[in-house]
Amino acid sequence: MKIDPTNPADLSAQIAKAIRDAIISGALPVDKRLPSEAELAEQFAVSRPTVREALKRLAAQSLIRTQRGATGGAFVNRLKFEDAYGQQITTSTLLLSMNDVSFATACEARYALERACAPLSTQRRSADHLATMRAEIHRQGQPGLTDEAFCASDVAFHRALVDAAGNPVLSYQLAGAVEGMQPLMNMITFTARSRETIIALHTALADAVAARDSTKADENLVSLAQYSQQLAQEVIAKRNAARAAK
Repeated sequence: MKIDPTNPADLSAQIAKAIRDAIISGALPVDKRLPSEAELAEQFAVSRPTVREALKRLAAQSLIRTQRGATGGAFVNRLKFEDAYGQQITTSTLLLSMNDVSFATACEARYALERACAPLSTQRRSADHLATMRAEIHRQGQPGLTDEAFCASDVAFHRALVDAAGNPVLSYQLAGAVEGMQPLMNMITFTARSRETIIALHTALADAVAARDSTKADENLVSLAQYSQQLAQEVIAKRNAARAAK
């Protein structure tokens, strides 16, 4: 593992990248104990605080874990898909909010990915997945439920549908689509949408998944996408009209 001291990039970032690359390549296998801070400082010819900062970066990415005691130190962690969901969601949310991505583009991507997942979900769903979907539908129909709580329930419903596919790679990829895109989509359309319509579509989708009917599940996801697009167009048109009137 080497770094370039002439590189203008932060030294701790370079060290973190060097160790991360070694983990990815297999040179540092899972559960391998990293050299001590002093050893790493000598190896990279930097101060111990610089090494410590690099290790903090790796720990924040769940790539290493620290243990105390005589046999303690920093060890290569086994990164699980669930541990990476947060980063995927954050990255997707930031990309959508910081770039000129239209609602139509985000909606198209989000439902295309979920529709690709739905056939597996209808075949592999468990009783727990169905119970979660039904529970969220019930929650969505509760009187007095706030818009924020309804949006959170909407995300939880679709999260259960995605996880029902039983494929951790798909669940990871769709984490950004469902939990990153969905809140932004909800906040654009929640003032205009009919909760009754959403609940009816969710109920039909859950029924299709329960019946293992992938065709019906796909049809209902298409209906949800079309409804979301229609609402967005109406909301955006009203906003543009209001601005033009000023």
